[in-house]
Amino acid sequence: MSFNDLGLSAEVQRAVADLGYQSPTPIQQQAIPLVLAGHDVLGCAQTGTGKTAGFVLPMLDKLSQGRAKARMPRSLILEPTRELAAQVAGDFDNYGRHHRLTQALLIGGESMDAQIRRMETGVDVLIATPGRLMDLFDRGRILMTDIRMFVIDEADRMLDMGFIPDIEKIASRLPKSRQTLLFSATMPTEIRKLAQKFLTNPKEVSVAPPSSTVDAIAQSVVKVASRDKRDVLRDLLRGQQVDSAFIFCNRKRDVDVLFNSLKRHGFPVGALHGDMPQERRTEILASFKGGETRLLVCSDVAARGLDIDNVSHVFNFDVPINAEDYVHRIGRTGRAGRSGSAVTLVTSSEGERLQAIESLIRRPIPALAGFEAPAQGIEAEPSSETEKPRRTMRGGRGGGTRVGQARAPSTRGEHSAETPSPVSVHRSATVAREETPQPRPSLPLPNPPLPSARPVFEHTAMAPSSMATASQHSFAARPERQFHQTAVVRHSGPGFHGDRVPAFMQKPVPARVIPAGE
Repeated sequence: MSFNDLGLSAEVQRAVADLGYQSPTPIQQQAIPLVLAGHDVLGCAQTGTGKTAGFVLPMLDKLSQGRAKARMPRSLILEPTRELAAQVAGDFDNYGRHHRLTQALLIGGESMDAQIRRMETGVDVLIATPGRLMDLFDRGRILMTDIRMFVIDEADRMLDMGFIPDIEKIASRLPKSRQTLLFSATMPTEIRKLAQKFLTNPKEVSVAPPSSTVDAIAQSVVKVASRDKRDVLRDLLRGQQVDSAFIFCNRKRDVDVLFNSLKRHGFPVGALHGDMPQERRTEILASFKGGETRLLVCSDVAARGLDIDNVSHVFNFDVPINAEDYVHRIGRTGRAGRSGSAVTLVTSSEGERLQAIESLIRRPIPALAGFEAPAQGIEAEPSSETEKPRRTMRGGRGGGTRVGQARAPSTRGEHSAETPSPVSVHRSATVAREETPQPRPSLPLPNPPLPSARPVFEHTAMAPSSMATASQHSFAARPERQFHQTAVVRHSGPGFHGDRVPAFMQKPVPARVIPAGE
């Protein structure tokens, strides 16, 4: 089947031919005719199978008739991340190169005034993230009463990021007589409930089992100790035929740590996560797409929908917490029929997450051939016969021991002169030894007490000479002065500035007590 058989206009077919596409993907074959016929569509397909073209191409034809009004877009596409929204905007320009349709991109981190000016001219397609769209709507800068096509892309990611309440608010402000399209790479129960709420008699399109992976991606795992993760990753990057690669971490701070580590070792690497300014994120992504940066250490902000050519590998530095995120991460490679490789580093504490992933994709993930870690290099769970090591009471990350407790010396980076130097994953076994408890150093003694007169520095001290009632201590009553003895303390000598005692002084400075009557 070719694009000529799908009922698309000559302008769209010419644009597709200019981009080098010859035949539609399975999701495009099924979705495009349904969208052109005006049906609501619920689409589910693996990442990297062309879902974006499945709704953009028919939208171009349906919007070719008519004209947009100021602040009243004719269609709306919601995306979960800024990067994905920018990519869809680029696809819209490429596919619509022979149309005169206009589009606006509304994402955070960019000038709101420029986006408002763009809306004032009128746009046919509005591509936005939910947060920025709601901001402009609440300011009265957008009217959504003229929207006839509504697309929710990457719906499962919207669910994970907590955007569903915002989507419900947006949908409630749209005309009821509209066409709604919902596309997702996975189809959990929550997404089906969402489809029942927003779609009217939808036609369901599913070209692969939910949460399945592409067969063109060679998946493997490497079991490794936590302390050796960065060393093993560097060995993999040097040993594999890596053209370009995504390296995923679970936490944003780990992205920065790993980025700095790889940069120190001379790798052409960039970093991307949600806390970066939008200008910086756009610059890094452009550098990675252009081939200037071959490695991109990132969080799950880059796990959805990004279509970058020649990504040969995906490395999971951390096993994803949610099993479905694994499907999206490795989907950055093996796109458009190309082959790819996905390698996951697994520690003993991440074994349950790996089992959840294998259960989700319905097949085991084999160990990476030719890269087996020895037993002493893998963290083993403490047996029931031995007590689990306890952390110190003084904090830290478990590296210390209690007084009298055995501790194994670190052999990181060391090897015997008689044995050839192993690669970083082949760590030599540690040998336990007893450490002699060292006495804790004595702390400096506190300052000696001041004289019994109990002078108070920098102000007058009032000391009651006998027990007095509350009424006698009232500030409004004058007779209480006869029950008090007032003393003014003056200090002199080197080291004093403005009658203040320096903190480094260890001995009291002689003071002279002057009665108040003098």
